[in-house]
Amino acid sequence: MVKKLTLEDLKAKKHADEGELKELYDLIIPPGTPSYIIYDLVEEFDLEPLERKISVNIVECDERNLLVLRGKLEAVQAAEQFLHDELAAWVNSEH
Repeated sequence: MVKKLTLEDLKAKKHADEGELKELYDLIIPPGTPSYIIYDLVEEFDLEPLERKISVNIVECDERNLLVLRGKLEAVQAAEQFLHDELAAWVNSEH
């Protein structure tokens, strides 16, 4: 059975101060991404899940709270490639 995850399941207990944020980057997770992919990203690349208010241009521009995964540049870049590959495999699979 697939575990349904919530943001609270993934949130780290630590909070970075302003100085630590300078070397961290965010990977924006597209809405509708399967939770098992998000869970794998957090665990495999040691990223911190957070919510960010981001402007989204779909018919009209409005702000939405989106999930982002925060970490060091190398980890975020590797996670981005992993996310791309996993989403491509998910889209091309037979549901």
